[in-house]
Amino acid sequence: MRAMTIAVLLGVFTLGVAGVAPAADDSKVKSATREVESGAKKIGDGKVGQGVEDTAKGIGKTVVEGAKFTGEKLKEAGKAAEPEAKSAGQNVKEGATSFGQSVKNFFTNLFGIGK
Repeated sequence: MRAMTIAVLLGVFTLGVAGVAPAADDSKVKSATREVESGAKKIGDGKVGQGVEDTAKGIGKTVVEGAKFTGEKLKEAGKAAEPEAKSAGQNVKEGATSFGQSVKNFFTNLFGIGK
């Protein structure tokens, strides 16, 4: 009974971890989560040794695949933000150039240089 309770709690935890990562290709995460569920069911059917082993393997796979999936999502988000960052840098450069030109024009007009 104690082993089954632990297995169920681990299964709930694993499902929670798998649920954190949205969309993309989460099929490997879902597959690992199903392995945890299968192991927990074996424990419930009295196959404690095999059930605990399958549940542990499933949890390990879920964590690994969840981490890979999350890394892919972060990489995609970084790439999506990249053009905006370049655009902001370009805006700073253009602003500095414009400011420099304004200062030059101010002193040129003030002292009548170049007229």
